[in-house]
Amino acid sequence: MAAACTYPFLLSLIFAFFVLNSASSEADILLTFKASIEDSSNYLSSWSNASASSYCNWTGIACISTPSRFVTNINLQSLNLSGEISPSICQLSYLTHLNLADNLFNQPIPLHLSQCSTLETLNLSNNLIWGTIPDQISQFGSLKVLDFSGNHVEGKIPESVGSLTNLQVLNLGRNLLSGIVPSVFGNFTELVVLDLSQNAFLGSELPSDIGKLEKLEQLLLQSSGFHGEIPNSFLGLRNLTILDLSQNNLSGKVPQTLGSSLEKLVSFDVSQNMLLGPFLDGICNGKGLINLSLHTNFFTGSITNSINQCINLERFQVQNNGLSGEFPNALWSLPKIKLIRAENNRFSGEIPDTVSMAAQLEQVQLDNNSFSSRIPQGLGLVKSLYRFSASLNGLYGELPPNFCDSPVMSIVNLSHNSLSGQIPELKKCRKLVSLSLADNSLAGEIPPSLADLPVLTYLDLSGNSLTGPIPQELQNLKLALFNVSFNKLSGRVPDSLISGLPASFLEGNPGLCGPGLPHSCSDGQPTHHTLGLTALTCALISVAFGLGILILAAGFFVYHRRSKQKCQMGSWRLVFFYPLRVTEHDLVMGMNEKSAVGSGGAFGRVHILGLPSGELVAVKKLVNYGSHSSKSLKAEIKTLAKIRHRNIVKILGFCHSDDSIFLIYEFLQKGSLGDLIHRPDFELQWGVRLRIAIGVAQGLAYLQKDYVPHLLHRNVKSNNILLDEDFEPKLTDFALDRILGEAAFQSTMASESVLSCYNAPEYGYCKKASEQMDVYSFGVVLLELVTGRQAEQAEPTESIDIVKWVRRRVNISNGASQVLDPKISESFQKEMLGALEIALQCTSVMPEKRPSMFEVVRALQSLPSTGFSVSIQFQSEH
Repeated sequence: MAAACTYPFLLSLIFAFFVLNSASSEADILLTFKASIEDSSNYLSSWSNASASSYCNWTGIACISTPSRFVTNINLQSLNLSGEISPSICQLSYLTHLNLADNLFNQPIPLHLSQCSTLETLNLSNNLIWGTIPDQISQFGSLKVLDFSGNHVEGKIPESVGSLTNLQVLNLGRNLLSGIVPSVFGNFTELVVLDLSQNAFLGSELPSDIGKLEKLEQLLLQSSGFHGEIPNSFLGLRNLTILDLSQNNLSGKVPQTLGSSLEKLVSFDVSQNMLLGPFLDGICNGKGLINLSLHTNFFTGSITNSINQCINLERFQVQNNGLSGEFPNALWSLPKIKLIRAENNRFSGEIPDTVSMAAQLEQVQLDNNSFSSRIPQGLGLVKSLYRFSASLNGLYGELPPNFCDSPVMSIVNLSHNSLSGQIPELKKCRKLVSLSLADNSLAGEIPPSLADLPVLTYLDLSGNSLTGPIPQELQNLKLALFNVSFNKLSGRVPDSLISGLPASFLEGNPGLCGPGLPHSCSDGQPTHHTLGLTALTCALISVAFGLGILILAAGFFVYHRRSKQKCQMGSWRLVFFYPLRVTEHDLVMGMNEKSAVGSGGAFGRVHILGLPSGELVAVKKLVNYGSHSSKSLKAEIKTLAKIRHRNIVKILGFCHSDDSIFLIYEFLQKGSLGDLIHRPDFELQWGVRLRIAIGVAQGLAYLQKDYVPHLLHRNVKSNNILLDEDFEPKLTDFALDRILGEAAFQSTMASESVLSCYNAPEYGYCKKASEQMDVYSFGVVLLELVTGRQAEQAEPTESIDIVKWVRRRVNISNGASQVLDPKISESFQKEMLGALEIALQCTSVMPEKRPSMFEVVRALQSLPSTGFSVSIQFQSEH
């Protein structure tokens, strides 16, 4: 009986020993793997011996219980990791998924991972993996998903890759692969996704054996130098939903039955090739097509109304071909259509009033065709339309009063037509960025209401018969382009519209006068009566200013005295997040003129205080303090103080009373980037500037995406970027809206200036802050670094901000290199042009055109290794 009881007891002991030993082993393997990794952001802090028993709860780890806990999934994507990928990970006997994407691993393809016998998914995309694909790639025979995209893998694709017959996903896109693609893809009978895109040096014909892949759903071969014809074997890809062959050198005719054979197609893109033949009428047989892109080829013939079978079509792009005939009216009334691009063809016909039925239409471009009709009233009823461009056509008649009524309309180009009548009042399109009505037959005066459009940046009214004066109110706009040449205008030109613009934009108007014009408006000199009034006004202003100074001084004296009393009464409360030897009394008494630095920003002045330990700290007194309770205030500041990133200033603590807050920050030796740029002798090497830009971008990306809760900075500018002794940048003044409260934050920002050039154009009318606004502000900082000029006054002799200055220079001279800082060696010009291109994208007037901060980080990091070859044509935005 005793033996019978002992036996199960022994089994349970053995089982427990096995479970504990297994847990210890799995944790040890993970820690060994971690030891070879550089974790600069400390994301893997949970991976430690202290928590070894709960390794299944470590960052990125997933387990199964069989009956012990075994690691099956490691997902360490986007954690800023670098170092070496150790083969020790293959000791995890149940590991099936390994995802190390979007990191900074810099090594050849780690073939030792083929020792992971149970591995089914290997994702190393978007790292710095380099070298060729070795023949030994066949050792990964059990893989179902292999993703090496977005690296620096080069050389030929070896034939041995054909041994990976279990593959369902093969992604080698965005690399440096070259040579002829081997005919081995017929072996991949289970393949669902094949991506060889953006390998510009491949230079191969399309492998015809791809047509054997009956399960293939996505075929992505764009931008890879493929040439020759599209194989007829592609007709066998019956399950294909996405076919992208764009931006190659393909020629010949597209198989006429391709569209009708691939009935499951959702996206069909063969744009930017050299393909011939008629339009593919059977392309809509499957009715599921969403994206149709045939642009920039040599397609000819007409499009029939069979296009109305594409009931789910959203994007229709046939621009830059030789298509002709009546443009199909059915296209205008498709219920889901969002984009119509047909420019640079020979289409005729009209824009029907049924365009109002396209309730989701966002963008229309019909330039350089032969359309002949009035602009329909229905156009103004499409509330989602943000771009309408139909220049170089035969449109006639008056502009309908509602043609710009879409609340999101940003770009209108109706130049080079036969429009007549007056320009209507445009009061509803508050997001209008660009308006071109050049070379028509418009008459009447320029509506002053144009000045009420807050983000209007490009205005071209040249080549009409407009009369009257140029409205003075237009000088309140940030116009990068203003062309009213060859009209019948008269009167004084506003001074700010003359400065910085070519005289050719005003010529052909004999009645205009002003500085630098043939007529100087000499009759407009001020009279003695006017001068007398001006002198009296100045005297009154001086008296008022003096009284104001006395009142402010008295107020400061009373406040300073009350502050001391409060401090002595113990009304201040001090909270530290780091050990600091300082009392409330020391802190408040140290906030004097001697310790103050700078003139103070919108949110209060900064003071540098020395602690008894000899350590220096920066203390910022927040003005316009909101109405947080003490508890909620502490919670909000604690949220910001938890941020740990090398490019974000640490909040060490804070001191607060009922009406004031002192934020205590770490002190940085070099001061702010803004102070540095404002120095007359500003001279910083390009490598340092680029490192500053990357650091700031990384800090913003961390706030927006990686930190929880996600935060917006909302006050990005060079004065809020501090530099340590090694010029490592750190963001300060971030997310102050959480401390002050939204109303107080907005009020303080308004007092600084809503028109600050760091603010995105939509700042004036958008009620909600967005990531895109931070991106815009970063773009302004990047322009400062590239040009070496101050943001608020890029030209010493003119009051012109850096965004407008760069836009004008690029527009007028079409020479982007002219805006680069001449103090930087020309050997860095390619990288600087790349950074300029990124800055222009970030400061795009339309928020949806701006990249994310993560994309900005990637683009900037790529500059030192690859450089950019850019041709900036800023006009493309309008």
